[in-house]
Amino acid sequence: MGILFELVWRKPSEKAGGMPAFRSGLEAGQPAQQCSDSSWLVPDSGKANGIPDTGLAFADWTIPLVAAFVGWFTNWVSVQMLFYPIEYVGIDLYRKKHVPYGLIGWQGVVPTKADVMAARLTDIVTAKLLSLPEAFSRLDAPHFASLILPSIEESIRNEAPNGAAWALLLKPLLHWALCRVVRALQRDISQVLDLEEVVTDAFLRDVQVLVELFQRVGRRELDFLVISGLYFGFVLGLAQMWIWAHVPRAWTLPVAGAVVGYVTNWVAVKLIFEPVEPVMVGPFLLQGMFEMRQPEVSVEFAEFIAKRVLTPSRVLEGLCDGRRQNEFAALVRANVPVVPDSVVAAALSGLRNLAKEPPSHAAHVYAADALGIEATLAHRLQLLSPKEFEGLLHPVFQEDEIILILAGGVLGVAAGLVQLFFGWGGPSALPAAGMTSLSGM
Repeated sequence: MGILFELVWRKPSEKAGGMPAFRSGLEAGQPAQQCSDSSWLVPDSGKANGIPDTGLAFADWTIPLVAAFVGWFTNWVSVQMLFYPIEYVGIDLYRKKHVPYGLIGWQGVVPTKADVMAARLTDIVTAKLLSLPEAFSRLDAPHFASLILPSIEESIRNEAPNGAAWALLLKPLLHWALCRVVRALQRDISQVLDLEEVVTDAFLRDVQVLVELFQRVGRRELDFLVISGLYFGFVLGLAQMWIWAHVPRAWTLPVAGAVVGYVTNWVAVKLIFEPVEPVMVGPFLLQGMFEMRQPEVSVEFAEFIAKRVLTPSRVLEGLCDGRRQNEFAALVRANVPVVPDSVVAAALSGLRNLAKEPPSHAAHVYAADALGIEATLAHRLQLLSPKEFEGLLHPVFQEDEIILILAGGVLGVAAGLVQLFFGWGGPSALPAAGMTSLSGM
């Protein structure tokens, strides 16, 4: 890493008798107005290599590069802190609920607030994007009944008392009975399936699913957040270099690092989401990066929800084992011939077994296509206003935006201190910097 101090060590002079002489900006005892020669700013090695005398040392020109690295690194760490670690790492002495940091330790912002963020996403999906009656109305009852029949028939045969006899007896009626159940399901789906529970459970059962959703739909914005630190850090580093050329003080290292880390995080987050609504500035249309990608993000979000959250398997699980499972069992009971409860229970067990089948199972393939969840979500997401659409991703940053921005500043301070101790000049950098500061008093 570069350092903001020029360290110029000379061999012991004949007069000094063994102690190296450090030259600061002003020679000891020399008046400031007489120090017109700026050659002390350029190391001999630089001149020897043909570097023009610009009044800045070769090490000074590394300042923008180091600032660019600090900007990139602090932004990269901030992005990681959004999602990881999934579980709290540290000494959990005391920590408030929904707060990612403890006295000693950290947990990713998204995992920490998984229930809050899952609830927000669930509200968007269930209240604004998807209608259960509409989706289930697309099922062809006879066809779907024929696809689920083998699993139910097998379960009755294997699990019900006298199952083989009941399976044989019900064989001529089973398809008809299942058609009745599917049609009743289409009429009363909102009473027997809690869609909010299905979506929330998918996110909270495995928080990694929620993390992957945000990482996928926001991947370009997250990449921009990281790479922008490199560019913004370099620009700020140019200003830092100018300051160092005029005020070569040790404190400028951590202070400048803090500014770079803080400002790069703040600017990047603002550019991602603001302005929410498109604004014309002369011939240019300005809008937040995420809002500008609404058509693309809508497709990706819909695909993820359809394949990882609202899958046919999860819907079946929600029917059979959700908080409204008794209502679903009653619906099945009311639409089948008069058979023992043990046979009905075996039929429900067949649906549970079907839920465990892979996505390639014929019933799952048909249900996914017929329900049209992916196409419906993609279309309606594109119809949302920019303000409503922003709610898909912005909460990830908004919840602890100030913490992440301040974290960039803290990491920048740390980078500056590392420069101070281990920068150009090796272990002698710190005392040399101290001598530089003292000489300017």
